[in-house]
Amino acid sequence: MPATPSGDWRQALRLECAMRESEGDFIESLRGRVGAWVPREFLAVDDFMAWFEALAIEGPGQGHPFFDWLADDASPAQLRWFLTQEAAGEAGFEDLLAYTQVRLPTQAKLECARNYWDEMGHGKAAAMHGGMLERMVQGMELRPTIEGTVWESLALGNAMVAMATTRRYAYQSIGALGAIELTAPGRVAKVSLAMRRVGLDSKMRAYFDLHAALDVSHARSWLREVIRPLVEADPACAPHIAEGALMRLYCGQRCFERYDHDLRQPARPARAENAFEASTATGQAC
Repeated sequence: MPATPSGDWRQALRLECAMRESEGDFIESLRGRVGAWVPREFLAVDDFMAWFEALAIEGPGQGHPFFDWLADDASPAQLRWFLTQEAAGEAGFEDLLAYTQVRLPTQAKLECARNYWDEMGHGKAAAMHGGMLERMVQGMELRPTIEGTVWESLALGNAMVAMATTRRYAYQSIGALGAIELTAPGRVAKVSLAMRRVGLDSKMRAYFDLHAALDVSHARSWLREVIRPLVEADPACAPHIAEGALMRLYCGQRCFERYDHDLRQPARPARAENAFEASTATGQAC
């Protein structure tokens, strides 16, 4: 959030440094978890692109039965709980794009700019994607809070912010953003079906209806204009892009499993696997 100068900025900087170190431990633990899933080497750019695109079907969390259940069977109260979790863990795609594009090569930077402009509603406040989500939250009178959000959802948001705002993880952020565009359409379409089934109107569904269609073209453009040119220019970045995609999908899978557990099975305590994962609200941890 924007702030103003303060006399205790040195103390704030020390606290930020400590948080950054915890954040680094968190991201490194995620890298360790997905490392075995990253192919040791890609013989050609086409091999890498085929592997990346296959994540839409074969990646962690893809085809999770939770979303079929949500579309077909979830009660209004269960759907509200799910939407509250999703709203609380939302990291702000436009801000992630803005951080990630810093000093990227021109072709990749331009695609980030086009994607950002879409997220910003082409300059119209009513069409901003974040605003659509906020209007749904307000219209449904959802009350997302840190305390009321499962740690898996907070961890997902924190991971996305950490990758985007830390330049040593820039390629991981590119992979993670690409994974979102590649895998989101099928899931958000089922969320929209659930909302329609319980009687929510098109204004409440607008955010999900839009992304069910728009992210298909965004994924194609991201693959063509961002990932392929970067890997062609420097094949050494491919494992890092792959790693970021897997980290994002792995974090999403943990969310889906927790949602499925809490809504469809008897509740039992769940705990964070890392102190940073449940530390603070998305964006504030960094």
